[in-house]
Amino acid sequence: MRRYLFLLCCCCLTFLLQAQTRTVSVPKDQPAYLQYPIVPSFPLTLPDGHIITKNDLRKNVRTIVFVFSVDCDHCKHLTEEVLKNIDKFKKTQILMITPFQPEQMKVYYNNYNIQNYPNIIMASEPTRQIMYFYNLHYFPGLFIYDKKQQFVKGFEGTVKLEQLQEYLN
Repeated sequence: MRRYLFLLCCCCLTFLLQAQTRTVSVPKDQPAYLQYPIVPSFPLTLPDGHIITKNDLRKNVRTIVFVFSVDCDHCKHLTEEVLKNIDKFKKTQILMITPFQPEQMKVYYNNYNIQNYPNIIMASEPTRQIMYFYNLHYFPGLFIYDKKQQFVKGFEGTVKLEQLQEYLN
């Protein structure tokens, strides 16, 4: 009886040790947003100078991270389209992040009257870590996250609102 119990323990121990040594390997050539598929937590500077992170975002709501350049015509056009169709984004928070300095962001913020849209948060991340995180080569970059802040879909460059809507409904 003791032998069987000892043998059973040895077999179980072997399986447990294998389970501990197995790791999920993530290819190192994938961008960070695919390796860490959650809303990034970089410190972001709001137009009023306050610093926020992802912990300050609303919970249990879909999020679009909209990485933009203050001097990009595609970004300006997309911003105008979003604002014209803001009712389609009622249940989504839009986090607009620029790698430019806060002063430059404020001009963009005021030009588009972003303060009038409660579901849009505009912020500056001048260390450009956001660019590296998303491996962004072209503006705008749009990254959709579900209600649990898990990555769903990303777009780089020009995108149509219809494409975004597919992932928000």
